Amino acid sequence: MTGGDAFRIDRRRLLAGAASTLVLPKAARAAPSKVGASPLRLRRGVNLWPWFSLTTEYPAPRTDYAWPPLQSDRALPSREDLTLLSGVGFDFVRIPVDPGPMLAFSGQRRAALLQDLSRAIAACRDAGLNVVVNLQANAATHYWRPERMFTSRNSPEFSAYLELVGDLAAILDRNPPATVAIEPVNEPFHACGSRDWTRVQAAMLKASRKVAPDLTYVATSACGSIVPSFADFDAASVADGGPMLFTFHFYEPYLFTHQGATWMSEPVYRWLNAVPWPGSAGSLEATLAAVEARMAADPETPAATKQAAMQETRSVLATYFEAQPDRAYIQGFFDTMLQWADRNGLSPDSILMGEFGALRSGGNYVAAAAADQARYVRDVRLTAEVSGFGWAFWNLFDGFGLMDDVSHRLDDSLLDALGLLRL
Repeated sequence: MTGGDAFRIDRRRLLAGAASTLVLPKAARAAPSKVGASPLRLRRGVNLWPWFSLTTEYPAPRTDYAWPPLQSDRALPSREDLTLLSGVGFDFVRIPVDPGPMLAFSGQRRAALLQDLSRAIAACRDAGLNVVVNLQANAATHYWRPERMFTSRNSPEFSAYLELVGDLAAILDRNPPATVAIEPVNEPFHACGSRDWTRVQAAMLKASRKVAPDLTYVATSACGSIVPSFADFDAASVADGGPMLFTFHFYEPYLFTHQGATWMSEPVYRWLNAVPWPGSAGSLEATLAAVEARMAADPETPAATKQAAMQETRSVLATYFEAQPDRAYIQGFFDTMLQWADRNGLSPDSILMGEFGALRSGGNYVAAAAADQARYVRDVRLTAEVSGFGWAFWNLFDGFGLMDDVSHRLDDSLLDALGLLRL
């Protein structure tokens, strides 16, 4: 998951075309894949950000990182935590990896970073968890940005990035093929239907297959892997007969899942709170009052900025409560994915919802927010399972998280929502 990308603005205005989405028919289940089947079956997973993310980089004009490059105070899963995740019912984990440090360093230091990742993969496997390694470039950095690495095959660092993909594939290839997978890019920023993305992804697939032909490759569309972007994505563009999964991310409707998210580029989200799930569980008046109260408690932002944001907030929330999104709204998106799979000769179990979840900010929310979050997570999870898709919850830690960053206690309400066991 990344935040603040320009292409996300329109989709985060929420519920554009909501009425048509709500009535999409169910798609027929597809026949077994014609594009390439995967021996790796992923059903219930969780993301482990920021295990190999959150770096300390030097400011420009330097292009490197402190050593060690990963922040020491970030939340990390222990071996006991991994065993616990397996015990409650997860069968895999997705490990987001910031490629910046592995590209900035060479020699012994680069080897040490790759070795650390190898040990993490082994720890997950020892706990009985399959592993997806996902390269998740940090758009907030000043140098090792996605644009520099894989805008096109002519990007300044593309050759180095391809080499890293091959190195990671080789590391994963030391494991049984039915236990690991590689996902070389998180939420590609390219425009929907981008030919550059098609060429870039094909090159990454080739780099992976060259060293690990039996490794499951996780492919995706441009436009940040959102559901609508698959209309412009031809699965055959990356078909090579090898094992493959196709992934999408789901955070719709953003007004609910990202309320209170300060990193979002649109000012609406900063003060947004008390947005209910489903939409019928609250009222426009109550949510607007909560937003106004949060704005009033913010002495730093100029009044004119607040006024403009409030005007936009009234508009998007009116749309939200008029549409009253619920599980049927979610089903519309998933039916779209099933229809895409059918057109491309793919079975539903080759589709992975690689991220989904909803932000919960503790004291910044009204008391009902935790219950709303659990209801939303349950609705998305059940809809994915009925559709035949595997899923990976975002995230183990942070404001979306299943586990408290400090105590490492699991949230029982989210365990229930995910259909997992309480231990």
